[in-house]
Amino acid sequence: MAVAVQDAPAEDGRRSRPGLLARVKLSYSKYWYAYAMVAPVVIVLGVLVGYPLVQGLYLTLTDSNSLNSARTIGVKHIPATYEFIGLHNYADVLWGPGSYDRFWSHFVWTIAWTVICVTVTYATGLALAMLMNQHLRGRGLYRLMLILPWAVPTFVTVFSWRLMLADGGVVNGLLGSVGLPEPSWLSDPFAQKAAAIGVNTWVGVPFMMVSLLGGLQSIPGELYEAAEMDGATPWQRFRHITLPGLRTVSSTVVLLGVIWTFNQFTVIFLLFGNGAPDAQILVTWAYRLGFGQQPRDYAQSATYGVLLLSILIVFTSFYRRWLARNEESSR
Repeated sequence: MAVAVQDAPAEDGRRSRPGLLARVKLSYSKYWYAYAMVAPVVIVLGVLVGYPLVQGLYLTLTDSNSLNSARTIGVKHIPATYEFIGLHNYADVLWGPGSYDRFWSHFVWTIAWTVICVTVTYATGLALAMLMNQHLRGRGLYRLMLILPWAVPTFVTVFSWRLMLADGGVVNGLLGSVGLPEPSWLSDPFAQKAAAIGVNTWVGVPFMMVSLLGGLQSIPGELYEAAEMDGATPWQRFRHITLPGLRTVSSTVVLLGVIWTFNQFTVIFLLFGNGAPDAQILVTWAYRLGFGQQPRDYAQSATYGVLLLSILIVFTSFYRRWLARNEESSR
């Protein structure tokens, strides 16, 4: 009887649990101030991000282009005549006629571009961060000089590199002066990819260096002193102290680097424009479909955008799970 009496309130409590609407009202009555503070951000994100995303998803299900979309010519308004075609755009992009030239070749290059750029940028940034973490004379001046590429607007940096990489530019002039070949950086397909990787590395290294330098300065110096007293070599100190100490910072900057590089529109577009089809990554190819040709294929361009978003969501999910497993195994 005592057990039944004790269990009864719990059962009654479960039966009388308020519904979803009641819980929302209760939460609003308790945290109305927090909701009021968050509301402007939610509204702005909904207008600037949510609406275009929903509109883009809808366009992927149509055959919309610049010829059948609603438009106004003078005082005459022409209504839209595009039709709903379901998932045809996704099927056409992924395995339709010429899908390799239109999607998969750019997908492979985008993956290679992202892996190479993030790897080179991280390695270079880590090496410079470790150098700047040493007690060097004029260290502040060196840091300032290395941060300058990050402080200069990206379009200025890319246009400067475009002038230097042109035929007869500074880069080929230096190569010719030492007897090395002078590639056509802006016209040869292989040289275009090498140039894009080099410029993107120049733009991205300062961020990596500053972030990793902050992580290095948070590692206690006593660990290095104790390891040196125990006879650890520089490689052992780097492997067992520096890398584990930078795990949190490294995981964050690598994730950001992958996302930024995968969607790096500025460097590719300003360096080559609508030319250099072999050097175009997915995001610049999507722009070319939607705005760099006639007629403009809005549906195909939006389809590329949704596929890009899906790829990044899948990668981020697996990356976070991989990091969580590594953290659990290291404990």
